[in-house]
Amino acid sequence: MSSYERFAQVYDELQIDIPYSSYVDWVMRHAPSKQFSNLLDIGCGTGVLGLMLANAGYKVSGVDLSEEMLAIAAERFADVGLHVPLYCMSMHELDGFVNFDVISIAIDSLNYVVEEADVYATLKHIYEALRDGGQLFFDVHSLFKMDDIFLDGPFTYDDGDISYVWHTEPGDFDHSVVHQMTFYVRDAASDLYERFDEEHVQRTFPIEQYIIWLRTIGFTDVEVTADFTDEAPEYESERIFIRAVK
Repeated sequence: MSSYERFAQVYDELQIDIPYSSYVDWVMRHAPSKQFSNLLDIGCGTGVLGLMLANAGYKVSGVDLSEEMLAIAAERFADVGLHVPLYCMSMHELDGFVNFDVISIAIDSLNYVVEEADVYATLKHIYEALRDGGQLFFDVHSLFKMDDIFLDGPFTYDDGDISYVWHTEPGDFDHSVVHQMTFYVRDAASDLYERFDEEHVQRTFPIEQYIIWLRTIGFTDVEVTADFTDEAPEYESERIFIRAVK
């Protein structure tokens, strides 16, 4: 198994509890594919959500910083006969995109942008890439999840084929963490486990800060909900969903 195939296997396993269908439903309710067909999936990863959006009728393009993730996404789309344009770039350096109906940054991908200026630049580039009336959909970790839940670790997982130990420590910024993960992946041929390590830094901001950035850039009709519901966030909400209209 190549390195990108190994990591993609682990990545998809980490996301197994994510209700991707609820994310698709959220987008479809506010921007149905018949009226908002052209969609850019930023932080598209291995293409799981992108494929679901394509099956819902959207014309999908994808952006991710990882060439390895994009390689798996390309295979996933090709396996079902779809041609989906994929681009390797940082979201805060987004360039060359115009007239999109919908742009999504799903499953806390924006939390990997830790500098305030880069978060603002990401949202600004997205505004410029949307058509008038286009919509932005994204979700981020709440302050509660970043400051309390993540620091309650370590977290462990073992299904016989993949095992991991996940330690999280406070990061250098307010409301930031460093995830340190050790994986053991079983090779079916040898029945031996291969170890590899990953380190990821994430940061979130108060909801009010995201709203200020969005309104300063020019977005309107900013709507905030929590945890795959239509309800407003509460103190112990874990995932914050934000929709904004250009």
